[in-house]
Amino acid sequence: QVQLVESGGGLVQAGGSLRLSCAASGRSFSGKPMGWFRQAPGKEREFVAAITWSSGSKYYAESVKGRFAISKDSGKNTVSLLMNSLKPEDTAVYYCAAREAFAAATMTESARYDYWGQGTQVTVSS
Repeated sequence: QVQLVESGGGLVQAGGSLRLSCAASGRSFSGKPMGWFRQAPGKEREFVAAITWSSGSKYYAESVKGRFAISKDSGKNTVSLLMNSLKPEDTAVYYCAAREAFAAATMTESARYDYWGQGTQVTVSS
């Protein structure tokens, strides 16, 4: 059974930083992509960032480029999302996700991911 467990969410003031972590267990994700998505109240789930396990190629949503950084720790099967310069519009539940097959053209599509964590709340106050 594959499990993804997020941690690190919380309440922060605008301009502050948070680091989210996602620990994967139950299967090796070597060579397979992992990513972060978020969902704000009343909105659809949207792509935030993704990373491939073997090459470390990174993908970002335009709205977070230059502010967020995704990274991986292969030895610990952990993916992190460092979020800087947070804005109130970043408030959402953040989900870690993983997929079995890599395809660059669909890295931003939530439907292409096979495994999901339970989500962690990030709230940015103005």
